[in-house]
Amino acid sequence: MRTGVVTFEDCVIRPVRADEWPAVKELRLTALRDPVADLAFLDTYEKAVDRPDSYWRERAANGAEESGGARQFVAETEDGRWVGTVAVLIEEAGTTDWAGMPVERRQGHLVGVYVAPGHRGSGLTGALFDAALEWAWGRGVERVRLVVHAENARALGFYRKAGFVESGVTVPLADKPEERELEMVVGRPGSDR
Repeated sequence: MRTGVVTFEDCVIRPVRADEWPAVKELRLTALRDPVADLAFLDTYEKAVDRPDSYWRERAANGAEESGGARQFVAETEDGRWVGTVAVLIEEAGTTDWAGMPVERRQGHLVGVYVAPGHRGSGLTGALFDAALEWAWGRGVERVRLVVHAENARALGFYRKAGFVESGVTVPLADKPEERELEMVVGRPGSDR
């Protein structure tokens, strides 16, 4: 069994490979058509569908099992369908994040969470999170965070159940400055947040 590969019910959870960029693109476009995509992602289907293949190649390569600072995990069914994903980025202390906010500690940042409707509520999201968190802890991060829209009740409920707590930090949305998202964090097992 390759490192980072686990099974969950009828799925294998594993890192993507760089050459799987067409599947990375297809899954992302599917996620962006979800009814709550406007609350869950800082992207739209309309923008994403027009991106060139070079964008998707780079995206897959950056999250591939061979890359260093990020990892994208997928849940793949026995028949080869991708039904879920999560990515984790390593953020270094002293840098700034995607929103221009300072990063105060070495941490992981979960992004791009999606599970297909027929697999929601099965525990698959938790299994994807377990893979992402294990990878992040293995890179020595102090904590893992994510950012969630306050109105995304389904996601908020899951994140709380998964052990994430609100840090008190809010992040403004670039295209909607009147709206803010909540930062949620989970500390490395055996340490403080």
